[in-house]
Amino acid sequence: MARKKTKTTEESENIPVKKARKVVAGPIRDKERTKRRLIATVGKVLQKYTYAGLTITNIAKESGLNPKLIYLYFGNLDGLIEEYILEKDFWAGKLKTQITEFAENPTPVGAQDTSDLFQLQFDSFLKDKSMQRIIHWEMGVKNKLLRRIADDREEVGKSALDLISARFVDTDVDIQATLAIILGGIYYLTLHAKNNGSTVSGIDINDDEGRERIERTIERLIFRDFEDAKKTKTAKAKK
Repeated sequence: MARKKTKTTEESENIPVKKARKVVAGPIRDKERTKRRLIATVGKVLQKYTYAGLTITNIAKESGLNPKLIYLYFGNLDGLIEEYILEKDFWAGKLKTQITEFAENPTPVGAQDTSDLFQLQFDSFLKDKSMQRIIHWEMGVKNKLLRRIADDREEVGKSALDLISARFVDTDVDIQATLAIILGGIYYLTLHAKNNGSTVSGIDINDDEGRERIERTIERLIFRDFEDAKKTKTAKAKK
């Protein structure tokens, strides 16, 4: 019977050592992952229960996380909700990039840029159910957190309006009033269409035809004001 060979010490020493598995997780990454999970859960709870259901209990239940983590990472429930809204809010979030681009461009913001901005807001709000809930919440409930967020939104919006209004100096065209009506119309039409499917003035923006009619009108109103301002300046220059 053949004897079983045994490895020599030298042979054993030449065996490659298996490298330890790289650890990709860590305290910082785990913290960010947990925060993202909690923030995302706010949207789920908002859509499932509406704003009345935004409680620590519901958020903890839906996320499967310890409710103490909300206090640890966000201070309190308001801090978590605010973080979520600021991420979703077009004027507080997405608009800032647009404003930076406007500010870096030495040419005053024109009719097309302004129209594109409000068309983007219309499209964004029409598709974002969570943001629809938030705006509806702001309209129907007196709340310090929501008021602060609304004020912050106004502050960001003012930066954009200041850039747009440069074309309307020394004219009697009130572009800010026009844009306020457009924005209010976007909110009202969308909330009606998405909450109960109703039409407004016979227009249903759930249909492509109805939505396109509103988009064309937004563009027409904005271009009309820019053209009126131009005519006013031309008339003054001739005097």
